[in-house]
Amino acid sequence: MSRWENRIQMINLQFNLRQNSNPLRPAIKARWPVMLSLAACILSSGNSVAETIIKKSAIAEFGEPLYAEGFTHFPYANPDAPKGGRAVLSAFGSFDTLNFYVLKGNWPGSIGLVYDSLMTGSSDEIDGLYGVLAESVEYPEDKSWAVFNLRKEAKYHDGVGITAKDFELTFNTIKENGRPFIQAFYQDVTGVEVLDDYRIKFSFATTGSMKPITIVAGMSPLPVHYWEGKDITESTLVPPLTSGPYRVKDVDAGRSITYELVEDYWGKDLPVNIGLNNIGELRYDYYRDLTVQFEAFKAGEIDFRSEPSAKRWEVEYDFDQLATGEVLKEEVPSKSPRGIGGYFFNLKRERFQDIRVREAITALYDFEAIQRTLLYGKYKRINSYFPSSDYGAVGAPTPAELEILKPFESELPPGVLEKEFILPKTDGSGRDRKNRRKALALFKEAGWEVKSGKLVSSSTGEQFKMELMTGFPESRRLALPYIEALKKSGIDASIRLVDTAQWRERVNSSDFDLLVARNNFFPPPGNELKGAFGSESADIRGGNTAGIKNPVVDALIEQIVAATELEVLQTTTRALDRVLLWNYYVMPTYYKDDSWISFWDKFGRPDQKPIYSLGFPETWWIK
Repeated sequence: MSRWENRIQMINLQFNLRQNSNPLRPAIKARWPVMLSLAACILSSGNSVAETIIKKSAIAEFGEPLYAEGFTHFPYANPDAPKGGRAVLSAFGSFDTLNFYVLKGNWPGSIGLVYDSLMTGSSDEIDGLYGVLAESVEYPEDKSWAVFNLRKEAKYHDGVGITAKDFELTFNTIKENGRPFIQAFYQDVTGVEVLDDYRIKFSFATTGSMKPITIVAGMSPLPVHYWEGKDITESTLVPPLTSGPYRVKDVDAGRSITYELVEDYWGKDLPVNIGLNNIGELRYDYYRDLTVQFEAFKAGEIDFRSEPSAKRWEVEYDFDQLATGEVLKEEVPSKSPRGIGGYFFNLKRERFQDIRVREAITALYDFEAIQRTLLYGKYKRINSYFPSSDYGAVGAPTPAELEILKPFESELPPGVLEKEFILPKTDGSGRDRKNRRKALALFKEAGWEVKSGKLVSSSTGEQFKMELMTGFPESRRLALPYIEALKKSGIDASIRLVDTAQWRERVNSSDFDLLVARNNFFPPPGNELKGAFGSESADIRGGNTAGIKNPVVDALIEQIVAATELEVLQTTTRALDRVLLWNYYVMPTYYKDDSWISFWDKFGRPDQKPIYSLGFPETWWIK
C-alpha cells in the first residue's frame, strides 16, 4: 500500500482503521512523494521576450524527487514478484456507493485501487511525484500554469484512450459537485483548458509555488464517453469505468467488494508500477462487529489484519496457528506523519463556544489512567495537530514563530506566545482530583456550577448535558472511563455508537456534541487546511468538522498556502498548530507510532520495506 493509503487506513474520515486503499487517492495522492528528471527548454511566448518553460517527468514541491530519471522500479518493489492468487481482506462498517467524488453515500475505502492519476508518489518520500498518465509536465518559472502531456498509450479498461477532455470533466465535477474536502485542495486552480487530445492546461491563482501543480498532478480522469447521459452527482453501485491496475469484479452492497488485476493493464511496465500490484484478486469483506471480524480472521476467512485494539493485540492473539507459524504477527515501526485524533467539539453548540468550557472538559480526560488500564502502555498522547512530522509545534515558540504570531497578539489565548502547550497530566491512579478542581473552576468562570451533585447553569439552572458520538466500537470502550469522569463532575454525559451511514450523515449535518474523529494530514500542507479548519468551510455541509471560525487561523492558513520555502512553510504551520491547540477545539487523545499486523503465511514480500508505508497489498504477492 502506498504511503498515502497506509495513513488513510486509520481514518476513512475517522474510524475505519483497516482500509487498505484510499478513496481520495486520485484527488490527494499528489500531495505525496517522488522523483524527477530535469530538462528546461525555451519556448516562444508570443511576446518579444522568450519565456523559460521547465519540462519534467517527475517533480517535488520542495527540492528534487528522490529517484533520478531512468530508474527501473522502486527499491521496495520486487520486479520478479509472481502475479496472481487471491487475498481476502476486511473492513469495518458498510458502503452504499462507488462514487466518492460527491458527498452522497458511503464509499469503500479500497476504491482507489481502480484509478490512475496524472502522477504518483513513492512510499519513500514526502513530496515527490512521478509520471503515470502524464509522461511529462511543463510550467513557467512563475508556476502560474502547468501543462500535462498525456501518454498516448494510456487507455481505460474498455480499450478507449484517455484524453485531455476527461481531465476537464474531472476538474469541473470537483469544482461544481465535489465533496468540500476534495474541493479545498483545488481552491488555487482557476481554470482548465484542453490544448489538444493529449495536452491539458491548468491555471493557478497563486504564483511561485509548486503546490498547485502537485495538487492537479494527483487528478484521475473521468471518461467523457462513459459519463455522457449519466448523473455524475448521484451515488451508484455500478462499477465505474477506470484505467487503473485493478477493476471492480463483483459488488455485494454493504457486504463485500472484489477487485481483479487487469491483465492487459496499459501501465504495467511503467517504472512506478513494476513489481507492484501483484495479487490477482482482492476481496474486502465488511464487518459491523469487530469480534466477529477477528474470529473470521482466526478461522482463515480473512488473510490479513491490521489490529486497532491494544487489548486484543496483547491478550487475544493466543490461538494455535500463531504457535505453529501458520499465522504471523508483527509490530512494524511507522514514520508516516499523522493528523490529530481525539474528541472534536461542535462549536455550533452554544455551550461549546466558550473556550473555558472546552478547556474544562479537556482537563477531565485522564489519559494516564486509560493508558495504564486499557491501552497497555502502548500508545502516546497526541500533543499536536500534526504529530510525527516536521510541522508540529515543539517546546516554547521559537523567535521565527513569534515573528509570525505577534501581529495577532490581541486575538490569541493567553499563553500562546509565552510557553509550550501541555495537556493536563495525572498520576495515572484514576483518582487524581487536581484536574477536576481545575475543571470545575473553569466551569464556574464560564457560568456553570455544581449544585446537588449536578453541574448547572448559574442563570437558568439547566444541567450541562453532552453526548460523545462514535462509529467505532473500540473507541466506545476506551471512552467509558472518561464518560464516568464527566458524570462525577455533575455533567449529564453519555456515549452513542452509530453505524457508518449514521456517523457520516450526523457529521455532515453537524448533529453531534462531541465526536470521536481524526483529521488526516497531507504534508506539505496547503489549501486542504481551509477545508479542515477554515471559517469558509465551517457552515458548509461536510465542511470543517468542529465548525472553527477563527480569523487568526484563516490568516495563518493563507500564509501557509503562499509559502514558497520549506522552512517558512514549516514554521508557519507550527505557529498554526499552537493557535489551534490553545483554543481547545479538539481534545487530543492518543496514537501509536507503529502498525500491528497479522496475516496467514501465504504472502511473499520484498526484503526492503518502504519508509512511509506497510507496502501492503501493493508490494506483496501470493506465494
